[in-house]
Amino acid sequence: MEAQAMAQYQLLMQIMQLEFAALELNLFLDTHPDCQESLAQFNKIHQELMQCKRTYEQTYGPLCNFGFSPNAGNYWQWINSPWPWEIKY
Repeated sequence: MEAQAMAQYQLLMQIMQLEFAALELNLFLDTHPDCQESLAQFNKIHQELMQCKRTYEQTYGPLCNFGFSPNAGNYWQWINSPWPWEIKY
């Protein structure tokens, strides 16, 4: 795997891991709303997740469609990304 593809893959994996952790903490906080340690952890992970997503989208293009990702530049970039079945994980 070439260096740029490997960097993209690693960043995407980091995003998936952070999303998993944020979701798990969200579910935990649903049943333990007063847990300050978990709330602080959630806020830290959420901030890191948003930064990783911004970095990914600025470097490689939008992560998702339907208005969740900004369009950088003066043309529609979604078509430039590989189709899901073209990505080798």
